[in-house]
Amino acid sequence: MSGPLSGFRILDMSRVLSGPVATALLADQGADVIKVEPLAGDIIRAMSGAELGPGFLTVNRGKRSIALDLKSAAGIDVVKRLARDTDVFVQNFRPGAIEGMGLGPDVIRKINPRLLYVSVSGFGEKGPYAHKRVYDPVIQALSGLADMQAANENDRPRLVRTVIPDKTTGLTVAQAITAGLLERERSGEGQHIRVAMLDAMIAFLWPEALGGLTMVGNEANVKTGQRTRDLIFETQDGYITAGAISDKEWQGMCDALEKPEWLDDDRFSTASTRIRNAPVRLEMTAEVLKTKPSAYWLERLDSRSVPCAPVLTRPQVIEQEQVKVNALLFEYDHPGLGRVRQPRSAAQFDRTPTNTEPLAPRLGEHGREILSEHGYPEGDITALIADGVLRA
Repeated sequence: MSGPLSGFRILDMSRVLSGPVATALLADQGADVIKVEPLAGDIIRAMSGAELGPGFLTVNRGKRSIALDLKSAAGIDVVKRLARDTDVFVQNFRPGAIEGMGLGPDVIRKINPRLLYVSVSGFGEKGPYAHKRVYDPVIQALSGLADMQAANENDRPRLVRTVIPDKTTGLTVAQAITAGLLERERSGEGQHIRVAMLDAMIAFLWPEALGGLTMVGNEANVKTGQRTRDLIFETQDGYITAGAISDKEWQGMCDALEKPEWLDDDRFSTASTRIRNAPVRLEMTAEVLKTKPSAYWLERLDSRSVPCAPVLTRPQVIEQEQVKVNALLFEYDHPGLGRVRQPRSAAQFDRTPTNTEPLAPRLGEHGREILSEHGYPEGDITALIADGVLRA
């Protein structure tokens, strides 16, 4: 397998999204990811409506699966043996659950001191929320993300209509793992890495959504909602987005919209006054853009270096010319699923290209193979299958 992480092995006991998103990215980049599943499989298989549904495929592509009875001593012993020869151990059970299974960080790191033990949780390991069940909407609610979706103080909070905290956490975990591997190569020692979804989301939102909380004492001035409309504008035949921050972009915007008088309006004379008076400015912009088709405005805005684009439907995204030029999407035949489409890894490496054979595993598909690699005699593997410990 090629990729910058080729040669590293990851034992992935995580479920659903936050952990699997991280390890899928590392698998794309060449890591050998062994997905350890219970005999019934990761719950996301059932959520997809099929053992190899689209949801499971995307966040488990490029991995190998071993299915074990994790309630049995024999199954736990297999995990411990696999941990002897691995670089990273990832789990996202609720705090205390993994210790109850006998696979806590003290146990696993004693078996393999060079191993990175990665714990992904919803809220951390202590505190009033530590042992609560968590899904993406809970973190959206607690992080301020839902609050900022309100239009103003009189509007209700809303969820972003895609899973944000899980995937943001996954990216945070993947970056932490690569940083941890780099440090381990220097020191020769492993360590315990902890990532809470709530922490990852608040840190992600801080630069702008929670930026008003940066200055201590300013909390009372941070209001519910964004207090302005968004940058989606209706045209005569569709929708576009356009925005102007710098003075040069604002001059281009006024010229494109044939509103030179806006340049002399004190409310819009500087970047800070334009932000302060954004509600009226955006409403004025919206009224003008309604009068002509999208293509007309996009040509004028683009020729004046004003950032703009058409608002695409999801099926239009895959036909977008820039996506094709970037060769972002690829298709292949997946046994059991037929013809499928996936995005390649966003980061491209010129010497160590990322994985281009991202098959998602069937439940327990690689059990025999993995145990053989770890020194299990064929007779012992057969016995584990017969005893119901290993699904193969």
